[in-house]
Amino acid sequence: MMKTKSDKCRLKNETHQTIDAQSPRPSPLAPRRAFTLIELLVVMAIMGVLAGFTLVVVRSARAWQYKNVARGEMEFLKTALENYHAKYNAYPPGNANPVGAYAAPLDRSQFNQLYYELSGVKVSGGNFVTLDGSAQIPVNNPGHDVQAAYGVGGFINCTQGGGEDGSTAQNFLSGLSTRQLVGSFTNNGVPTTIILTSVGGPDSNYQPLNASGLNPFRYLYPGVNNPGSYDLWVQLVINGQTNLICNWSRQVQINSPLP
Repeated sequence: MMKTKSDKCRLKNETHQTIDAQSPRPSPLAPRRAFTLIELLVVMAIMGVLAGFTLVVVRSARAWQYKNVARGEMEFLKTALENYHAKYNAYPPGNANPVGAYAAPLDRSQFNQLYYELSGVKVSGGNFVTLDGSAQIPVNNPGHDVQAAYGVGGFINCTQGGGEDGSTAQNFLSGLSTRQLVGSFTNNGVPTTIILTSVGGPDSNYQPLNASGLNPFRYLYPGVNNPGSYDLWVQLVINGQTNLICNWSRQVQINSPLP
């Protein structure tokens, strides 16, 4: 007898049902396979590598941010200095006090008069007072005046006299963040205001002013690296590595000693 198409399909279905009935089905109560010790160790090792890589990336990103912020702050000061030069045809003088007056060579670069010169001052009550009223220093008080602090008799960017013979000071630091100023230090016994970088050391063990988080912009005029103008720099210590940001190189100087 010839089998029809329907007979063939029925036979095929019966065959599949027979095979399925003979195939063992896993019991829902059977224990599931657990991770072996080696598999767990491999997973933990991979997680450790990923965590270490993430930490490196985060630290690198923070270091880049610190340097970028400090560079931007230095560019702000450079613009202020160029605007000052455009008005007075000279840059602000550097601290003229002898190096021996400080604890270490060139420390006078930290205690510079940039804030007073760039913010502008006027004479009031026997003091040089900044135009914004935030800082002052005596005009003539032997041992406690501007001469004692900076070795100069006064400031160039100062409002003096009146009429055609008078001069009007100008604030070249408009917009400077208050986080970049500190007025709690004395310079040769004279209270003085210093311009800082807002990022600090950033490592807490780097304390050029012997106080955590206070890292000044340093200034020399005439400059050593820029004899025709000025040297302006700040050093950041990040993850134990020194990063010198300066106006005589566009590249950050790694582990370079201070000028």
